[in-house]
Amino acid sequence: ELQGNGEKLDLAINTAQTGRTFQDRSHAYIVLPRETSMAGKTMYNLNVRGKRGNIVQVYPAVEYDFVPDRLTIGTDDLVHMQWTGSNSHDNNNDGDDGEGRGGTDRSNILQMGTFNESYPMTVTNAAFWNNVQSLTDPEATSKDIAIGLATSGYYCADTKTSKCASSHTLKDNNKRDLDGTLDNAPASYFGHVLKFNKAGSMTY
Repeated sequence: ELQGNGEKLDLAINTAQTGRTFQDRSHAYIVLPRETSMAGKTMYNLNVRGKRGNIVQVYPAVEYDFVPDRLTIGTDDLVHMQWTGSNSHDNNNDGDDGEGRGGTDRSNILQMGTFNESYPMTVTNAAFWNNVQSLTDPEATSKDIAIGLATSGYYCADTKTSKCASSHTLKDNNKRDLDGTLDNAPASYFGHVLKFNKAGSMTY
């Protein structure tokens, strides 16, 4: 009532529906303790949101996008590059336009030349990684980090480290070759917590 004297306003609520869930977007996740080298540092999470398909097919979600799509940090800050994917999404049977096997979501990160280009640089030419070190795999070289992120963890490094067995490296693996659309790569990737040794910028 407006003033307590009988004037009424209706709420646009169907009480038969208020106890129902139409879109369950719940997720389970694990928060791991920081390693000693990360203590006292500000850590940013760089991952992927959305799923594969065009804007109609993925509604009410969104198409793929990095989150955040622009990130400015200090050299004392850390960035955890990681993501989750899927082997079995269905988009309500509306289709999933894009590359790769149907029902799959895959992501990776590669350095681009500029914002005006949509073609990635090779790992050999991607100099940005030369100024980065991994706190989750301290033995990893810049090339190891770049290979892991480019292949979504299918190859965890170029050569063996204490966190990457030789059987999963690019040089010594005993697996079949990486599929060009990442179909045989992991859907989700733990990635690396990275520290940046000098100021710079990267388009990815």
